[in-house]
Amino acid sequence: MNISLYGISVWILPIIIAITFHEAAHAFVAWRFGDDTALRLGRVSFNPLKHIDPFGTILLPGMLLLSGSPFLFGYAKPVPVDFRNLQPLRAGMVMVALAGPATNIALALAAGLAFHALPLVPPEAARWVASNLWNIFSFNILLAVFNMLPIPPLDGGRVAVGLLPSVLARPFARLEPYGMLILIGFLILLPLAGSQFGLNLDLVSGLLRATTDSLKQLLLLLTGNV
Repeated sequence: MNISLYGISVWILPIIIAITFHEAAHAFVAWRFGDDTALRLGRVSFNPLKHIDPFGTILLPGMLLLSGSPFLFGYAKPVPVDFRNLQPLRAGMVMVALAGPATNIALALAAGLAFHALPLVPPEAARWVASNLWNIFSFNILLAVFNMLPIPPLDGGRVAVGLLPSVLARPFARLEPYGMLILIGFLILLPLAGSQFGLNLDLVSGLLRATTDSLKQLLLLLTGNV
């Protein structure tokens, strides 16, 4: 098991920051568009304790880290939104959904820019700070890209429901209760089935990796790190 306290220490903050800001952004934008459900529950907050899900925020990333997984992922408690209160409804739905991924991209940009301040960090702490900044940069990009997959209840699915014509949006929205099963099928079951026949059916993971890598290069370029 290739794990250390140092390895854990440089992932805890990036995961908590990314997930907390993602969910707080959803809650804030929902409130600004007319739904105060999340506000009344205290979710318009940067307090991580308001957003942490014991499994998704702690156990799942911990198990992936301990197992030596090539990727790290986690999630927080979903922000409750009563879409009927949003004004205007469709624009509100789209903006609430986009708020989380957009915030993650903003955090990645901030981390990229912060690399330029590393010479100001004491030498004994520079490596630890650099590792945290890189993980904040990488994890926020991964979280944004993953959440923009057009599958309800992910943010990309909510954006699609808000933009599609009603005749298509309604049946698409009905997929939401099965969204996680669809994701498991694409990310785990389909690749496993393909491997039994010598086929590479890991299409969604490949798309995620390619998109994440391309976005990383773009943001590194924009922040002057290339």
